[in-house]
Amino acid sequence: MVMNRLPVALRLALRELRGGFAGFAVFIGCIALGVGAIASVGSVTRSLVAGIDNEGQAILGGDVSFRLAQRPAEDAERKWLTGLGQVSESVSMRSMARLPDHSDQMLAEVKAVDAHYPLFGSVEFAGGSPRASIFDKRDGVWGIAAEASLLTRLNVAVGDRVEIGSMPVVIRDVITREPDRLSGGLTFGPRVMMAREALEETGLMRPGSLMRWYYKVRMADQSGAALDSAIEQAGELFPQAGWSLESRKNAAPRISGQIKRFRDYLTLVGLTALAVGGVGVANAVRAHLDGRRAVIATLKALGAPGALVSRIYLTQIVLLGSLAIAIGLAIGSITPALAGSYLTSFFPVADAAAGIYPEALAIAAIYGVLAAFAFALGPLGRAREVPVSALYRDHVSRHAARVPLFYRASSIACIIAIAALAIAIAEQPKVAAVFIVAAAAGFVFLRLVAAALMRAARSVPHGGRMSVRLALANIHRPNALTPTVVLSLGLGLTLLVTLALIESNLNRQLTQQIPDMAPDYFFIDVPSTRADEFTGLVMETAPGADVDQVPMLRGRIVSLNGKSADGYPAPPEAQWVLRGDRGITYATAVPKGSKVVAGNWWGEGYDGPPLVSFEAELAELLGLKLGDTLRVNVLGRNLDVTIANLRTVEWETLGINFVLVFSPNAVSGAPHMMLTTVAFSDDKRAEQEKALMRASADIFPEVTAVHVKEALDTFTSLLGKLLLAVRIASGITLVSAILVLAGALASSHRFRIYDAVVLKTLGATRQRLVGVYLLEFIILGSATALFAVIAGSIIAWVVVTQVMELEFFMAPGVALMAAIGAVVLTVLLGLAGTWRALGQKPAGFLRALAAG
Repeated sequence: MVMNRLPVALRLALRELRGGFAGFAVFIGCIALGVGAIASVGSVTRSLVAGIDNEGQAILGGDVSFRLAQRPAEDAERKWLTGLGQVSESVSMRSMARLPDHSDQMLAEVKAVDAHYPLFGSVEFAGGSPRASIFDKRDGVWGIAAEASLLTRLNVAVGDRVEIGSMPVVIRDVITREPDRLSGGLTFGPRVMMAREALEETGLMRPGSLMRWYYKVRMADQSGAALDSAIEQAGELFPQAGWSLESRKNAAPRISGQIKRFRDYLTLVGLTALAVGGVGVANAVRAHLDGRRAVIATLKALGAPGALVSRIYLTQIVLLGSLAIAIGLAIGSITPALAGSYLTSFFPVADAAAGIYPEALAIAAIYGVLAAFAFALGPLGRAREVPVSALYRDHVSRHAARVPLFYRASSIACIIAIAALAIAIAEQPKVAAVFIVAAAAGFVFLRLVAAALMRAARSVPHGGRMSVRLALANIHRPNALTPTVVLSLGLGLTLLVTLALIESNLNRQLTQQIPDMAPDYFFIDVPSTRADEFTGLVMETAPGADVDQVPMLRGRIVSLNGKSADGYPAPPEAQWVLRGDRGITYATAVPKGSKVVAGNWWGEGYDGPPLVSFEAELAELLGLKLGDTLRVNVLGRNLDVTIANLRTVEWETLGINFVLVFSPNAVSGAPHMMLTTVAFSDDKRAEQEKALMRASADIFPEVTAVHVKEALDTFTSLLGKLLLAVRIASGITLVSAILVLAGALASSHRFRIYDAVVLKTLGATRQRLVGVYLLEFIILGSATALFAVIAGSIIAWVVVTQVMELEFFMAPGVALMAAIGAVVLTVLLGLAGTWRALGQKPAGFLRALAAG
């Protein structure tokens, strides 16, 4: 009774679906996979960002954080901060943690905290000791807590002594959780935590040392208005303070931005999987409608208009598409709980907020709906237009009905809507637009490649072995697998080849080329008054070593041509220059690794208005030119300078260089330290390194040594984790391609049976037929692999040389693996899909055909 009250189209659609969804398995799989990938990416990234937002106070360490470079707050600043609420002062810097006999040492991230730390959250220690008992001074020795990696690296245990600066300390516990670690930025060593008073006895706190003072405030008035007012007053009352401000509303803006950009990329990869799966959707709908030829013919013969036929099968598509989307959304809903712990290992968020994120799921659902209609409307429109006479023809005949204009326009509109949505919600719309245009161009080009392959197979002379002629005929015949294989597998393989080559080039740069060009060590906080003495120590312990030494300060760009740096319209790739403080220097001559490309360098002994040299590429991104002015805060004083010249910088050498290089008269009088690089001679590297590190520890205990290789290893490890996530996401595209290929083989099953029966009737053996199909799939796989290698190599070359500005290195192994993989995958899937056809008995099939 209920069924009778339903619309006719819905009743007939449901009755047909009673037989099961076997014909729509690929349809459901392709949409569920694409929607699931997009929903998972959206949900996971939102869970990470929500984890930051929900724990903003703990991550920041206060309601608002005031950071100063190379100087503590002055009395007036402290008084004002205290008036806002409870204040916690901490100091962060890099130093060496050494064994007492100086036989071993490593870089450590030192953090000295006061009694109020932390204002929010809690520091957790493995031993569960009270904080006061860890950091207090007993028998004249201060206590510290350190991360486990420091104990492992130096082979020490709780209760053992190490040296920080020139002061011995005792390790009293192991840090397991630091609530505000995320807000401190990238680190290259394990954390060492001590009392604020202890740091003053290490010998590390000297004028000009590279230290950062943090003043975290728990606001007495917790309202958002009071928070905004405090931030505004900070700039008005202390315009030359030079502090960097962050609030609980955006506790870790850099990490949040990175997560969102990472989300954009993976979403685009998910869209690629959905697009590849769209080919499977179209094939599945076409195969389903082909299987209903008799039903459609009967309906039309009974007077059903084409519109009713369309509504029946459109209803089925909507129902099954909804099921597929629901499956994809279910996958996306549970992914944050499953993947959150892995992602937090390289997006250092303490706790991802697992849960269901409706916005992310809604966006994925919209993509799924649009993709389903975009690829299903074509076959649907074609079925509507086929006349009854054509539908009743022999099953190997296809009527070449055109898709009505309305269906074509609707399909194109859905595709445009997908692209528009992707660009609109992207963190970097230009990147999304380029990716979409490239993917669209890839689709068009792959169709052309498939057409060219079919034409080439058709043009081969008919002489030669029968198996070769049959294989070539299968490639160019009507309803051949060629377009589907080349399009779906080609796009997935191209993406994987591109990523593999980019990864290979990055790894080569980080593990081979950069280490060969880079110095072995950076020594920071070398006293400027003892710079010559340190250089002499290097030459004494490491004869023949290459030594470079420059002054080093910290400065923050406050304004550009009178426009505040906080609201300056900088593109994403240049925003880091305006965010917080960074290294600056002064120089009489052009620094090594730099080349002036505009303007003139100031002469030796220049004593005019303060000038600055700016890195050329960043100047272009920021819209700066010669004669423009900058205001830079150095040690709490604003300095107005004019851009005298622009220069290019060889950053890849990792030598000493800076975005901002000042004329000596601008900042030479400010307290500062020296930055020194040392590159050992290759034949005595290990011996010289050991001698210099021990001598430096003895004579310059306050100097910090940064081992370039260890820093690169840290970055390479982080990059490897990111690339693994990218490879997993990109692998979804290949899985989608496999589904499409499997669906195409299933849809061509009847034609394969027909061919096999006819050929067996004419005397062909099963072995001969296997050879025919094997050759067909080898040709298809090889052609697809060739395209993927060429296209992937070109795209990777563009990214590496034009975007990353690195030297491109072709990795033949990557290309070979892609080629072998494509051929093996095509052959295995192809033979698996045709095996049943080869087993069909001719007699039974011919009787059924005669009866039909």
